[in-house]
Amino acid sequence: MAKNLVVVESPAKARTVGRFLGDDYVVKASLGHVRDLPGNKMSVEIDNGFTPDYQVMEDKVKIVQELKRASKGADAIYLATDPDREGEAISWHLVEAAGWAKRPIHRVVFHEITQAAIQEAFRHPRDIDMNLVNAQQARRILDRVVGYTLSPLLWSKISGGRRMGLSAGRVQSVALRLVVDREREIEAFIAQEYWTIKAVLERHQPSRADARQTSFTATLHQLLGRKKALDLGSAKAAGEVTAAMEGASYAVAEVQTKEVRQRPAAPFTTSTLQQEASRKLRFPARKTMSIAQQLYEGLSLGPEEPVGLITYMRTDSTHVDASALRETLAYVRDRFGAEYAPKTPHIYTKKAKGAQEAHEAIRPTSTLREPESIRRHLSADQFRLYDLIWKRMVASQMTDAVSDATRVDIHAQGPHTQGHTYVFRATGSVLKFPGFRALYMEGRDETQDADAPNALPEVAQGNALRCLGLEPEQHFTQPPPRYTEATLIRTLEENGIGRPSTYAPILSINVDRNYVVKEQLRFKPTQLGKVVCDQLINHFPSIIDAGFTSAMEENLDEIASGEKKWVPVLQEFYGPFQKALATATEEMPRMKVEEASDEVCDICGKPMVIKTSRFGRFLACTGFPDCRGKKSLLKKTGVACPECNSGELVERRGKGRAFYGCATYPECKFTVSQRPLPEPCPECGGLLVAAGKERARCATCKYLGPVPERELAEAVV
Repeated sequence: MAKNLVVVESPAKARTVGRFLGDDYVVKASLGHVRDLPGNKMSVEIDNGFTPDYQVMEDKVKIVQELKRASKGADAIYLATDPDREGEAISWHLVEAAGWAKRPIHRVVFHEITQAAIQEAFRHPRDIDMNLVNAQQARRILDRVVGYTLSPLLWSKISGGRRMGLSAGRVQSVALRLVVDREREIEAFIAQEYWTIKAVLERHQPSRADARQTSFTATLHQLLGRKKALDLGSAKAAGEVTAAMEGASYAVAEVQTKEVRQRPAAPFTTSTLQQEASRKLRFPARKTMSIAQQLYEGLSLGPEEPVGLITYMRTDSTHVDASALRETLAYVRDRFGAEYAPKTPHIYTKKAKGAQEAHEAIRPTSTLREPESIRRHLSADQFRLYDLIWKRMVASQMTDAVSDATRVDIHAQGPHTQGHTYVFRATGSVLKFPGFRALYMEGRDETQDADAPNALPEVAQGNALRCLGLEPEQHFTQPPPRYTEATLIRTLEENGIGRPSTYAPILSINVDRNYVVKEQLRFKPTQLGKVVCDQLINHFPSIIDAGFTSAMEENLDEIASGEKKWVPVLQEFYGPFQKALATATEEMPRMKVEEASDEVCDICGKPMVIKTSRFGRFLACTGFPDCRGKKSLLKKTGVACPECNSGELVERRGKGRAFYGCATYPECKFTVSQRPLPEPCPECGGLLVAAGKERARCATCKYLGPVPERELAEAVV
């Protein structure tokens, strides 16, 4: 019998940790929490100081019994659950469930599953931190009270609410409000017409023998001496300016060149990892965290025993251990050269609002473990995520990228400019030294500006230029874009809503409840989502207010640090909440949520509406109950079926995976697993399907090439 019992959460983590500890330790897995609030009732005695009624979960009874048996001959019990509030609470629940209160209990914490980190943790055990436990308890009880009072209210007020599985969570509802508010902005947006005028200019040359590029594009910027922008709100206005420029002469008035240094991004936090994996890998947040968990807990690399490949993946800290910094800097010098390694390590200290899980950034446990060297031992998705984490960490300890940013102002005057001088402006950037960009570039959201693409020839003040043509172009202002996973997570973090462990479930639960749907990777609220959000705003404005939710997170942080007690925090919240609940029960109207569609019933020909059940959205006949016609709600692709040419390819789901088939099924049974693209194959005219972010393949011939431009344009709408 081993002298010491060690308890972790998962079997994979148990195998890896056990290998490093040796024969004096037996390592068991609890499979997460063993106790929780039962789901069939509130399980919180609100009038008795919010006393929770924790019970051992039904599927964990045997595990608790096994842990009790394993502890009988052990001299000491080590609780090595994850290094955050949730992990601290799991350890406390284990002690309570197994009856270990009088046993020698040691809490050990490590942020990476490597031999050095584990041995160091076991040399410095501590007691369970009840401040962290109470912060987790407060969050759990608060969410239970809100969810188990608001959800039944929705069931009673929205027809079929219980059957649809409606719910209203404290943080979930704030995220829903962000999506709904953005949709309302889009719906209310009125596009404004505006025009730009570009001049294609060329430097005068004494000889055409000089073959270097001398043409470039400049955009009309302003009238000289006027701060107010030119009014180019119509084709007429643009035409008048273009006519005034007829016969004008152009000359370089000013050239400004300055060196711009771009610092590499910090190593990943939970939020930035989820954002970047969404942008670059198209991973949902839940998938990112699942794969990161596998990389953290340990994988076998050939004949080697399992080893943790990354540090703990739930963190909002950008701190990096000194030994890891030294190893990374040495790697950069050896791999890229001394000019790519800074003289001193880059230290990143910026944190998100309310950051509290101050561990370490997410990084590889060893920079020397290059992604390609272990690729054959990883799944494709594991490799892609590890490669992203590894590159981000290495790039964070590389020198700045250095560019020359140039701005050229050109003055134009002519016989029709009525004494005015028109100012055209051209900007460009030339990369002088790539620095970290030799390895990695951070992805961009659609709201972020890209690097200036304009290549500028060498010009100097006073140079005369030849105008090769003016190009008026019509534009329309665009509404704010819908949230992607990346931009919604960023907004939640910036507003202090949620914490590293909650971003993924916050996003997924609104999709699971059919409050939002994803269209082209962007969140769009359903009619049900809008109705639920509006009713919560009307009757519980503080509950789904971003500021209130952020303040509650700060209260939880203060409980974790010992500055506040958890019961008074809940009491302060519950009084006003109880009054609002009583008012809402009386005043919230009863509603029947339906969404119009352009479909008609195949049975009676009447219009159909979109309804929601716990299994998802579907089409139902408006003639109910006389007609009980129903249809699946199909996501259309706009691509004709290549087999029958009469149906449209629509998205279907089977065994949890999306595929695409003809809408006329079962008459036509054509299916394809990849997303169909609207453009035909350029070689055979067959069906093109997506083969990655910017690649396409033909379902008929062997063509493999870039995604047609039309598809790329539609993807960013």
